Amino acid sequence: MITSFIVVVMLTAVTVGVPAIWLLQNQLEQQAWSQVEQGQRAVISLYAAKYLEVQNLAILTAQRPTLRALLEQKDFAELTEYLKTLQNGANVDLIDVCTSQQIVTASQSYIPACSNKSIEGYYIDPKINPAETWMIARTPIEEGTIGREVIIGIRLSDEFAIDMRDQTGLEHTLCFQYQPLVTSINSSADTFTNLKYCINETDNQTSHFTFDLNDIPYYAAYIPLNESGLNAAVALDISEISIVQKRLVLWLTAAMMGVAAAGSGLGVFLARRISNPLVQLSEAAAAISLGDLESPVKTDTRVREIALVAKTLDSARMDLLATLTTLEGERDWSKNLLASIVEGIITLDGEGRITFFSHGAERITGWSESEVIGHLADDIFHLAESEKPFSSILPALPGGRQKADVFLSENRIVSFAVTSAQLTRSGEKDPEIALVFRDISEEEAINRLLGHFIANVAHEFRTPLSALEASIELLLDQAPELSLDELKELYNSLHLGILGLHTLVDNLLESANIEARRFHISPRISDMRIIIAEAVQTMQPLLSKYEQTLTTELPVDIPVVRADPRRMVQVLINLLSNASRYGPPGEEIILQVTTNSQNVRLAVIDRGPGIPPEHRESLFRRFVFPHADDAISKAGAGLGLSVVKAIVFAHGGQVGVEDRTGGGSIFWFTLPLEREKS
Repeated sequence: MITSFIVVVMLTAVTVGVPAIWLLQNQLEQQAWSQVEQGQRAVISLYAAKYLEVQNLAILTAQRPTLRALLEQKDFAELTEYLKTLQNGANVDLIDVCTSQQIVTASQSYIPACSNKSIEGYYIDPKINPAETWMIARTPIEEGTIGREVIIGIRLSDEFAIDMRDQTGLEHTLCFQYQPLVTSINSSADTFTNLKYCINETDNQTSHFTFDLNDIPYYAAYIPLNESGLNAAVALDISEISIVQKRLVLWLTAAMMGVAAAGSGLGVFLARRISNPLVQLSEAAAAISLGDLESPVKTDTRVREIALVAKTLDSARMDLLATLTTLEGERDWSKNLLASIVEGIITLDGEGRITFFSHGAERITGWSESEVIGHLADDIFHLAESEKPFSSILPALPGGRQKADVFLSENRIVSFAVTSAQLTRSGEKDPEIALVFRDISEEEAINRLLGHFIANVAHEFRTPLSALEASIELLLDQAPELSLDELKELYNSLHLGILGLHTLVDNLLESANIEARRFHISPRISDMRIIIAEAVQTMQPLLSKYEQTLTTELPVDIPVVRADPRRMVQVLINLLSNASRYGPPGEEIILQVTTNSQNVRLAVIDRGPGIPPEHRESLFRRFVFPHADDAISKAGAGLGLSVVKAIVFAHGGQVGVEDRTGGGSIFWFTLPLEREKS
């Protein structure tokens, strides 16, 4: 019993002392890291404040009347002296004034900021070794001018790093592409070149790390300043903290050993008085070993040491209970994770019976877990296009993939992509089969829609090409015999065929660019009258062919817009082509332009069949044919309106469709007006 008591005392000391040591060490480390994080946040704020100060200085400099007067007089010699005075007074390292004639500078460091408009923010000068780092701000001297601007910069030197150290209390270093540029750490040039944390910030992929420099340990963090590899790093010397930690560990270890020795001595003296409490402790321990973690450990004793052991045992019980609760939480988390997976997951035993049915499977199939657990998969799932059992289409190899159309609840037919894998439970020999199935009905529908699109495109190419071929053959065979009117009609037919093919190719190319995210516009100040005239001139032969008239309703004064003229002509051609295609021959098509204080609105008004309400929401998507049962609606590739929407949205406008009174549709779009700069 005495030996057991000594062991218990030792275990108690360790149980109490080790967490205490860990907590103290962890507390010191947390305080150190907290100081590093505070320094990290302070550095972010200081850099932002410094850059704001440089920006404000650039704005104030650009607004100085003397500067503008010297520029107007083109007195660049006097301007240079004036800039030197400003540079000394503002305590900056660079003041440049860029004009269309030359660059005026008061700095001895030449940075090509005037010729390189992208130099702003942080700039690394590669001509100096080691490279110099600059903080650059630029502002135009007069709003709306081109080429006249003030550029102000400060060099981020060792003095800057020392100033940052004085403000944050942490060592400060600037790194560029894993190499240190400036630092506040007082070290030799060789040591400076090999500062480790300029490399660790990439290798560790974390903003917090540790390193040693000159046998001094540091806690450090880095702050990315731009995307080109410029980082600021802060470091805290923790040598004193390490000494304190070692002293605390020694003191706590000594205290643990002292408590253990004292307990062992008292154990010999109190052996007879602790037998009954030890029995109680033994029973409590047995209860814990049997899984009773809810009942607290109680002992009827006045011996303080026994009570302490009981308390330690109860603490261990509570720790075990907390661990068990954590494990149960992890189990629940795993269940929730499976429940959140969109794909359906089921497992089958060796006989093909369902042993697991995920929430994703319930959502996809419409069956609940209770309806299918224990049933054969062949009895639940039935193939839609075959009498074979469901198990016959399962992938033969793990990781294989099969497609199948399957009957689900309420006789729904869904296309599935099924993937299989083998699972073996711990302690069991027979593997189970895990099936992951995904609803690919929408993908299959898209494939069918794509086939329809390709057929339409082929038809759209074949029809004008056949007409072109017939017209050209007629010209080749009978050109000398044809009258002027007949020749004009053939030429007009050729022109219309080429126009249709050109429009189709433009829409195909624009749709491909939109899908590949390469679509862009080149807006500039444009006259809407010229854009409308070009579109009307292009469409006139097609309108004449169907004896349709185009009426333009324009306001007296159309404000200018910022737009890409070629794209706007393409928008109008697409809308006018649809109006001509779907409108009856001989009818009038109206091109209406209205304006308000915000934008200009263009509308193409036809007498076509109109757009059913159920198709309006998807009308401007690709491959949409609003009149699927109408033969005329099947003409076209289904791309024109999607291209119209993309072009108008890129200009910041809106697009829509409305019913026309008396039948027909009104397709409209808006463009923002160009604001005059004050």
